[in-house]
Amino acid sequence: MRQDATEPRRIRVSAAVITDAAGRLLLVRKAGTTAFMQPGGKPEPGETAAETLARELAEEIRLDVDPAALEPLGEFSAVAANEPGFEVVADVFRVDIGDQEPVLDAEIVELRWVTAATASGIEIAPLAREYFLPE
Repeated sequence: MRQDATEPRRIRVSAAVITDAAGRLLLVRKAGTTAFMQPGGKPEPGETAAETLARELAEEIRLDVDPAALEPLGEFSAVAANEPGFEVVADVFRVDIGDQEPVLDAEIVELRWVTAATASGIEIAPLAREYFLPE
């Protein structure tokens, strides 16, 4: 079956909702991009969505989380921030990082804790902006 030319191509990812004590959402920006997004990424062969997220959090921002401790929030989709013509389909999990502090690593060049009120003036990926940005 041929895909309709108007139907977006899909990118499967796992993404984290990490909030701090003040209720702010953690967003990251990858090298060579302008949009801030939730930490996470694409699965490797054989990984579950939770395993993907745990690996990505360790690689990107040095957080150590147990895949079994992640709280599934569901599957969400939005226009991809950095790949024109693509839709991102994300398995999203709430992640409790305890007293760990995220640290820039791998391709992550910036991180910010934001709310809708403090996010004006920065570009936020559609997935985070449409579903998870706290008031």
